[in-house]
Amino acid sequence: MKFLFTPSSHFNLANMFTFVNITAGLIATYFITQNNFFIAIVLAWIGGAFDIFDGKIARKYKLSNEFGVQLDSFADFLSFVLVPVFLIFQAVYVINFSDISILIAAVVSIYYVISGLRRLIHFNINTDAGEVDKFFTGIPTPLGAILLWLVYLGATYELLPALSVIALMALIGWSLNSKIRVPHP
Repeated sequence: MKFLFTPSSHFNLANMFTFVNITAGLIATYFITQNNFFIAIVLAWIGGAFDIFDGKIARKYKLSNEFGVQLDSFADFLSFVLVPVFLIFQAVYVINFSDISILIAAVVSIYYVISGLRRLIHFNINTDAGEVDKFFTGIPTPLGAILLWLVYLGATYELLPALSVIALMALIGWSLNSKIRVPHP
């Protein structure tokens, strides 16, 4: 079990937490395809909890390395970009739109995915393993996912019309790469 506390191990404790996040995201994707949105959301939140702890564990036990940084960004892309976009597409757009409206929703969804990917790549290029800045520049993808969950809830409980979901997704996508400064927890 020494590998769990070896920084160079791809299967160190921090990375194992990241693998759980990835697993939760993959299984959430499956449940979205089955229109079981409740279980998908629970799994996404479980992935989010493991995302919080992987970084804390990596810093506490000095397990940070370049592999872990890249792995964490892959997990973030899956759990905090693809899963919420796919959820909204299946649970809101497919139900409410057809023809040109679904095409516009698809374009905005792709814009959000590309914005999230760009943000994660930019973060990886400009970050050193184990270092934490006091502020994020642009909304971090986990916060973007939380905002999208709120938009989803607003649409589900008919507080937001479906067209406003498209606009809010575009706005949140833009904010991922904006100059907005968000304090690091």
